[in-house]
Amino acid sequence: MDKKIIELKERIGRADAVMIGAGAGLSTAAGFVYTGDRFDRYFGDFSRKYGFRDMYSGGFCPFDAQEEFWAYWSRYIWINRYTDAPKSAYSDLFRLVEGKDYFVLTTNVDHCFQKAGFDKKRLFYTQGDYGLFQCTLPCRKETWDNEDVIRKMLLEQGFVIGEHNELMLPDGRAAAMRVPTELLPKCPNCGRPVTMNLRSDNKFVEDKGWQAAAVEYEVWLTEHRDKAVVYLEIGVGYNTPGIIKYSFWRQVYDNPNAFYACLNMESLPVPDEIRDRSVMISGDSGQILLKLVS
Repeated sequence: MDKKIIELKERIGRADAVMIGAGAGLSTAAGFVYTGDRFDRYFGDFSRKYGFRDMYSGGFCPFDAQEEFWAYWSRYIWINRYTDAPKSAYSDLFRLVEGKDYFVLTTNVDHCFQKAGFDKKRLFYTQGDYGLFQCTLPCRKETWDNEDVIRKMLLEQGFVIGEHNELMLPDGRAAAMRVPTELLPKCPNCGRPVTMNLRSDNKFVEDKGWQAAAVEYEVWLTEHRDKAVVYLEIGVGYNTPGIIKYSFWRQVYDNPNAFYACLNMESLPVPDEIRDRSVMISGDSGQILLKLVS
């Protein structure tokens, strides 16, 4: 592993540019885990009532009422979007590429790149953002920031929000599992219920910001198609491989000056056609990034 880390560090140092492709594994390495103590701390009450044992499963739960649905989702959004990541994976990644010509393509929706200092004009969040609402229809290709209403929902449940946006309960107090009906969010244009701006079906809203980022991504690829680019893939699985993994393989195949690197907990295959211009490093991506910047 150490030899591979040294090789990747040297490749990035010599590269004209770096394209980062980040999946859920990077946020997991940063401490945004959806199970265990973190789940029990914020969702133990919902787990006891409905039986699910992780945040992801809870997102599909048929809650008894919209007031419960938004009590659950307000907690989920806050701790995975507005609270800082517990570990330094994103800030270490920023240190790795700071000062270089970089671009970020990600399927993550937790805003961690911008909080770590990445330039928002060099980011393409393909799958949405926990911090945005959209109409459930949708009636227009518009999204809205949700921080204020999410904060109100949490306060109504009895939570206290700390100086660093950490979510806390006063000692001995249980959180309410409902929000007031008057806080249920509605579309400002048509009055229908809203949902998170997350890609799950053909109703996902690609707003002006999304469209602009998509253009910037394509322009970046075109301008760098013959340059010495390191395509750095981190924590990407096979849920939606066409967005990052397969695209990166194709870009490296088409550009003989490009190099592909994959950081993942598992040892994943790489096509024979680009094997001699690739490095695969398995293990905790957070620990690997820390070594890369040490």
